[in-house]
Order: sequence, then C-alpha cells, then structure tokens
Amino acid sequence: MMNIRPIHTEDDYEWALSEVSLYFENEPEIGTPDADRFDVLSDLIAAYEARNLPLPAVDPIDALKAFMESAGKSQSDLAELFGSRSRASEVLNLKRALTLEMVHKLNRRWGVPAELLIAPYALAA
Repeated sequence: MMNIRPIHTEDDYEWALSEVSLYFENEPEIGTPDADRFDVLSDLIAAYEARNLPLPAVDPIDALKAFMESAGKSQSDLAELFGSRSRASEVLNLKRALTLEMVHKLNRRWGVPAELLIAPYALAA
C-alpha cells in the first residue's frame, strides 16, 4: 500500500513534504514501491505548488543573466550568439529589447525557455 493522499490544504502539503524528505536521506532504488511512492508524492507536491504557490514574474533580462551565470556563459558568448558585442551589451544593460529572433536563438541554441524571455520589461532611460 502506498499511503498517499491528495494535497488540498497546507497541512496536507506539509505532510507530503515531510514524507518525501525521508527519501532524500535514504534514496529508494529505481523500480521499487518506495521509488514509485517518491515519484507520486513529488508530482503531487509540484502540482500543489503550481496551483497555490505561483512563482513571481521574473524580468526577462534577470532571467537571462541568471541562466548565463548558471550555464557558465559570458557576455562574449552572448555576443557570438547575437552576432554583435554591442547588441549583447545593449540587451544586458536594458538599452535594447530582446527581439523575437534573439529569443528564438536563446531558446534553440542555449535551451533558455522562451516563456522566460517574452514578458514585457522596461528599458533604461
């Protein structure tokens, strides 16, 4: 028996978090009932968080900078992708908006989720 229940309340959520945290210290072997339970609990937690704990909107350029940092990409790498050092600098310094072509390149070549880059944002004055 898996002993899993829906997550409707904050108490249910806390229960699920405590249950899934046990598996972080004693990782279940893939294909076992415990591994299945971990997967189901994780999916339930993710669904509850998506419904009840939405992430705040992220500025596209902040998202791009965070992605670049985590992926070890430099402004020079961005300039190579965009075809111009000045264009990369202008985008990162909010002097030029991302174009659809730039978003497409960032998504296709670097794997940056397009939905992070298409929100409106203000340029510097």
